[in-house]
Amino acid sequence: MTSGVTVDCGAVLFDMDGVLVDSSGVVERSWRSWALRHGIAESVLMPLIHGRRALETIALVAPHLDAQAEWQVLIRQELEDTEGFRAFPGAAALAGALPADRYAIVTSAPRSIAVDRLQRGAIRVPAVMVCAEDVTRGKPAPDGYLLAAERLGVAAADCVVVEDAAPGVQAGLAAGMRVLGFTTTETAEAMRDATWVVPDISCVTAQSPMAEPPATGPVRIRLDRVVG
Repeated sequence: MTSGVTVDCGAVLFDMDGVLVDSSGVVERSWRSWALRHGIAESVLMPLIHGRRALETIALVAPHLDAQAEWQVLIRQELEDTEGFRAFPGAAALAGALPADRYAIVTSAPRSIAVDRLQRGAIRVPAVMVCAEDVTRGKPAPDGYLLAAERLGVAAADCVVVEDAAPGVQAGLAAGMRVLGFTTTETAEAMRDATWVVPDISCVTAQSPMAEPPATGPVRIRLDRVVG
């Protein structure tokens, strides 16, 4: 384990669930309820739910179902269930410290859930947010991260992706970006392909000179407790 790694980049692109907010209880309860209704084994389903759009997960485990209709059911469940939800300590402060024109969220969640969770967590909603509805291919495809970089006007190679699940790591790498992995959802071994791995967002500090645009110079973040 090392500390004090400093990273310069053009923009920071965050996944949301497992990175900025802890919604694991909500998500897992929703999927378990869905699996029970459709007779799908949890052992098959649960390893697939993190880091992917629900549409892709449903297509993988139940291709005979109407994925769009089932997705709407899952969205309603997750909007109504907030038990155990929280923002990770330090998430709001980090998002607020980054320049507004160098910060985006790329999430597999639909926009309604993403905005709701950010607001519940008192985390600044960025101007650039790529959600499940905005792409035709979800993670591990790079589409979402490439679209966020395009909307920010920052070269893909100059972006740092922050992820908690292997499909998201693969999406960031496929986009030609560096990836910071957290071990909030998966093990350090599962996140081994990330450029750096740290335990969680409390290990990340923004050292950018100004939070409001136009930002000048690189966005600088410091990583502590780097495990890989």
